[in-house]
Amino acid sequence: MPIYEFRCPKCSVFEGSYAMSMVPDSVPCPTCQSPSRRKISAPRLSIAGSAGFKLIDSTKRSAYEPQVVSSPPATGRRKVQTYTDNPLHKKLPRP
Repeated sequence: MPIYEFRCPKCSVFEGSYAMSMVPDSVPCPTCQSPSRRKISAPRLSIAGSAGFKLIDSTKRSAYEPQVVSSPPATGRRKVQTYTDNPLHKKLPRP
């Protein structure tokens, strides 16, 4: 169910959870019982599709579907990925 914010003219802002078809325009304040109108606020959007969500999803999936490796990794020098174009960063010590 969505969470709606209500603003009391005497107290402060509070939240209420209602079905979308049943949400009232005003509700009594839980503190002072004065009528409080519904506040227009930004929606709380999910993080689906973000890098954090993908990481959480792959971590959960690896618990019951581990990756299968068919051969050992190739030997030899691996290519180091450059993350910066600043030439001064190349002079820093590497781990």
